[in-house]
Amino acid sequence: KLPPAEPSPHVWVPPKVLDKMGFDEVFLINLLRRSDRRSRMLRTLQELGISPKLVEAVDGLALNSSQVEALGVRMLPGYRDPFHGRPLTPGEVGCFLSHFRVWQEIAARGLGRSLVFEDDLRFEVFFRSRLTELMEQLEEAGLDWDLIYLGRKRLEPERSERGVPGVRHLLRPGYSYWSLGYALSLRGARKLLAAEPLGKMIPVDEFLPLMFDRHPSPEYSSHFSRRDLEAFSAEPLLLFPTHYTGDPGYVSDTESPKSQPHRDEL
Repeated sequence: KLPPAEPSPHVWVPPKVLDKMGFDEVFLINLLRRSDRRSRMLRTLQELGISPKLVEAVDGLALNSSQVEALGVRMLPGYRDPFHGRPLTPGEVGCFLSHFRVWQEIAARGLGRSLVFEDDLRFEVFFRSRLTELMEQLEEAGLDWDLIYLGRKRLEPERSERGVPGVRHLLRPGYSYWSLGYALSLRGARKLLAAEPLGKMIPVDEFLPLMFDRHPSPEYSSHFSRRDLEAFSAEPLLLFPTHYTGDPGYVSDTESPKSQPHRDEL
C-alpha cells in the first residue's frame, strides 16, 4: 500500500474547519500504547472535518487483581466465551471499562447525543454526509432512540431485521457484535449505567444486545431486569474494522496474548 499523500509545500491548502457534526461530543477511545492507531484515526477524522475528544482507554493488561476488585468488577456468574469457553480476558475488562467511562462522562455532562469511536475502524465513503442525512431523518420522524450502531457484525443473519417506518437506511438490529462505532443519547447512557454492569460484567459487545433484549442467552438476560434500550442500526453500515481475524496485521487488544482472536473488535 502507498503511504498517505502529503500536502505539497508549494500549494496553499486552506485549513479544515473541524466540528462535531451536530453531536454534543465525539469520543475517540485509544490505548496510550497504541500511538499508531491514534495517529491514523486523528488524521482520518481531520480529513473528515470531525473534532474528537481523545479518551485514554483502560489498559486491561496493566490492571492487577486488586485494582479490578477496587473498581467493583465482577464477571457475570456462569459467563463463558461462546467460541472458546473461557472467562473474560483482561483486555475485555479494559475495553468495557473504557466504554463505561465514556457513558459516565456523557451522563455527568448531560450530553444529549454523542458519537463513540474505537481506534481500529475505517469509514465508508461519504460517511459524513450519510450520517448527517440519517440524523436529519431521525429528527423529522421524531424517533426516540438510545443507541445507533454505525458498524456491527450480525450474528443471526438468517433472522430478519425490521426497517423503521419513515426513516430510510435504519433497522432494528438483532444480536450483534462490535462496539467500534455508535451514536448514544443521554437517555441511552443513563440506561446502560443504571444496569450496574461492572458487578456482572460481560464483553461490551455482548452487553449492548442484551440491553435491547436481543441476546440469545436467557441465563445472562435474567441478571438484567430492565432491557429496554431503544437500539437501531444504520443500514448500509457506515463503519467497518480496519482488519478482520486472520488478516495480515490483525492485532486484538482484547484477547490475551496466548489466545486466538474470536471477535473482530478493539
